[in-house]
Amino acid sequence: MTVGEAAGTQSLLGWNQGPGMTVGEVAGTQSLLGWNQGPGMTVGEAAGTQSFLGQNHGPGITVDFVSRRKRTSRKKMAPVVNQSELKKQRLMMIGSEQNGSVNPLNGSVNPQNGSVIQKNGSISPQKGSVDPQNGSIEGGELLKTILNVVLKERLVTGIDRRQKVVDFKLPAELESLLDLTIRREGHPLKEADSLVGDVVSHSVKTQHPYFFNQLYGGIGEEALAGAWLVEALNTNQYTFEVAPVFIVVERYVIGELISLFGWGAGDGIFAPGGSISNMYAMAVARYRQNPEVKCKGVFGMKPLVAFTSDQSHYSITKSAHWLGLGLDNVVTVPTDDQGRMTPSALKSAIARVRSEGREPFFVNATAGSTVLGAYDPLGALAEVCEEEGVWLHVDACWGGSAIVSRKHKHLLDGINRADSLSWNPHKMLGASLQCSVFLTKHKGLLHECNSARATYLFQQDKHYDASYDSGDKSVQCGRKTDAFKLWFLLKLQGLDATEAKVDQVFELSREVRSRPGFRLIAEPQCTNVCFWYVPPSLRGQEETGEWWIKVSKVAPEVKKRMVLEGSLMVGYQPLANKRLVNFFRMVLTCGGQVRTRADMDHALDEIERLGADL
Repeated sequence: MTVGEAAGTQSLLGWNQGPGMTVGEVAGTQSLLGWNQGPGMTVGEAAGTQSFLGQNHGPGITVDFVSRRKRTSRKKMAPVVNQSELKKQRLMMIGSEQNGSVNPLNGSVNPQNGSVIQKNGSISPQKGSVDPQNGSIEGGELLKTILNVVLKERLVTGIDRRQKVVDFKLPAELESLLDLTIRREGHPLKEADSLVGDVVSHSVKTQHPYFFNQLYGGIGEEALAGAWLVEALNTNQYTFEVAPVFIVVERYVIGELISLFGWGAGDGIFAPGGSISNMYAMAVARYRQNPEVKCKGVFGMKPLVAFTSDQSHYSITKSAHWLGLGLDNVVTVPTDDQGRMTPSALKSAIARVRSEGREPFFVNATAGSTVLGAYDPLGALAEVCEEEGVWLHVDACWGGSAIVSRKHKHLLDGINRADSLSWNPHKMLGASLQCSVFLTKHKGLLHECNSARATYLFQQDKHYDASYDSGDKSVQCGRKTDAFKLWFLLKLQGLDATEAKVDQVFELSREVRSRPGFRLIAEPQCTNVCFWYVPPSLRGQEETGEWWIKVSKVAPEVKKRMVLEGSLMVGYQPLANKRLVNFFRMVLTCGGQVRTRADMDHALDEIERLGADL
């Protein structure tokens, strides 16, 4: 016999093969791809059985995988086989294999699940333990290991505050500590717990109450469970055919969000992060203003110009680069002392651009800027954009979560007048990374702008409503089922609890203002708290240029000390366009463990302790 041959038995790949047959030849049995093949047949040949393409082929017929045409030398088709009879035959074959006959790996076959049990008791190709009663693979041991580590380390159930936020190692040291080598024989599953343990011990505990470093944090049990479920199902969010539940969930969530942000109608799509969501906005705005750009490109057109504040996210300039607009066609609009875009400055900038022969087409407002947490005056900016006929987009990736709070949603007043917005529930709200949505009030525009009409995915003659196939309005083909993660989180947690969490972090963010040695950069608008720490040696001195140079060195040194000790993580940065030297930015999010006033006090006490001698 050749590889995979067996006398009427089932092989590793699920074929039943007889003596003298080549790979894939079977006398009236089922192959790897669901074909039933007879002796002497080529791939796809079967005597009156069903093939890969759902057709019934007779002997001497092949299937052309490229053109899917029958070869001209082989034309005769066999009659269709009665499917109920075929099922009976298959059941009879399974019954004949109950004695566990020998497969090409010199082992027995479990007729219940087709797993291969070698003579030495090991499992191939999968690794797992063997049930001695029926020889089946128990499975799931690795998943149990992961779950045990997550629970033992309390990564989602409330981490011990005495634990380090990070056990910092320099890159070279970390590379030497981790077993990074991938071996041909793999890694023993029985040692997986140590492997997983190494990953956890050397990772930053973003769920720690003392992690204030980024615009995201840990996640709760609901968020993790939803993320695990979508990964286990591992499908693509492009057609109802392969992702029916996730498609209807995304449609529902987008509809609810459109209403939540104050639009009567609209459209949207979940994207891989806020940067891509912002790029979607720029692409659809350009298409709406100049539809011919989709076919002809930007050649021969007036230069299109986008406007954004001096506090906006860097994704706006990256989008301009990727879309071929050029960085020179992104105009930075000044902000006030709170970091909010000035409407009069925007109007003047638009007029100047027009006088230069360029074409304004897009304004990016920010609802919760990255550093200061500033909310641009959306109503006033909408008025300017409506007068000028320019698309208004709101980057609400960070501060958009205020929309779920009746107490704080006023910060987003005027967002209903925008043409589009982006929002990242994986930031303040505590959904798992990544979870980002782009929304527009212009229904159908996403599809018009991005559609490529791939006929192997988006056939219009499907047996269901093809409008449920959302993939053609995406710039991606492969797309994660991220909408489900938000839906699952809110479904289990509820809107009241979500609102309470948002209100709580807003309240805690106001705790810094009256502490000696801590000077606020500006009153918090979102949950960013930006401040200088002035050590005792610098207090009460004249604030000269030299003094500010000394202050600028405090935050980097304190940050280094806190990371090396692992006691706290808070970010720092300068703002050159505001002439502000290095200062701390403490960020509060709703994800993971609930923070308390005691946690805020600890963070400030720790900064004071670490910087007292500076």
